[in-house]
Amino acid sequence: MSKTALAVAAVALLLAATSLYQTIVYQSSLDSLRSSIASALQNTGSTVTVTTTVVHETSYTVIGQQVSYSDLYEKVKNSVVLIRVITPFGGGVGSGFVYDEAGHIVTNNHVVEDATSITVVFLDRSSFDAELVGRDVDSDLAVVKIDPGDRRLEPLRLGDSDKLRIGDLVAAIGNPLGLEGTITIGVVSQKGRLLPTARGFSIPGVIQTDAAINPGNSGGPLINMAGEVVGVTTAIEPSGVGIGYAVPSSIIRRVVPALIEKGHYERSWLGIASLSMDERIARAIKIDITRGVLVTSVVNGSPASSSGLRGGSRNVAVDGRTIPVGGDIIVAVNGTQVNSLDDFLLYMEENTSPGMKLVLTVYRDGGFVDVPVTLAVRP
Repeated sequence: MSKTALAVAAVALLLAATSLYQTIVYQSSLDSLRSSIASALQNTGSTVTVTTTVVHETSYTVIGQQVSYSDLYEKVKNSVVLIRVITPFGGGVGSGFVYDEAGHIVTNNHVVEDATSITVVFLDRSSFDAELVGRDVDSDLAVVKIDPGDRRLEPLRLGDSDKLRIGDLVAAIGNPLGLEGTITIGVVSQKGRLLPTARGFSIPGVIQTDAAINPGNSGGPLINMAGEVVGVTTAIEPSGVGIGYAVPSSIIRRVVPALIEKGHYERSWLGIASLSMDERIARAIKIDITRGVLVTSVVNGSPASSSGLRGGSRNVAVDGRTIPVGGDIIVAVNGTQVNSLDDFLLYMEENTSPGMKLVLTVYRDGGFVDVPVTLAVRP
């Protein structure tokens, strides 16, 4: 045998031995992992599914039951509806979900705001005339009502959007482009987004997801893997791909009961223009406070004005933007720390009502000051 052939044979033998060794080590590690899990659960009586997948010789382990998207869909499909509207400008479709057995349906304000006729269509094609009960522009939520007659409605349960984690699986269910009963799967891409509304305010705490959302999905539920509503799909990023937004259930839980009872929602109002503090602004004005809410202006006659909150007194350029500075920096509300504008707006949305008295802790003139304020109704 030639030297070249001997060398090739030796290399082949070495590769085979290495592969066998890796397989033995991998199997040993897997057996050890299974033994550890079994030992840990021995006294609890629990069972657990262990799924191990090998990709390019790298293993990862998923502990827990696998999710069935089919079972999830079957659980909620009869509670998601298509909403067909006629407006002075034409027709359109959106989505919604059954809120209670009385026939209340939750959707987006922008789906029904100009409607002269509203029809609710279930997946089995049964349809019902609906009337507008209430709507709220600043959360983009609305409620319509049907008379279900003999039909047994299946309300969806509200989940806790505050407990969502980045990367959690979610499903968007609705009628994109009029395609009834469509489900798409994605993850919670991020939380705490600000979504501007038609009146110039922002919806705080908005959920960002990569579950496919298209025109017609508006008003439909964003569902967690327990089949609970954690958001209402509301918007997409026009210039992006795979970027959708949903109003969180923490806001739905406050707004919808008021819409059903009164037809509108009264939101607390402070009366400031503001933005999030960051290191760039802090460097520009030579302070150490890098988190909180910078008050840039105060509305005359507002609760903020009456309480003595201060807006900006001069302008500085930060990354090409002109920013009014010199105003108060809000760092806490009733002792709860706020790190950003979204933190502040979400606290105000979830925890305050008109007439409530608050104490704002602000950074002013090199020190911290407590400023009492009584909130009013947002005009």
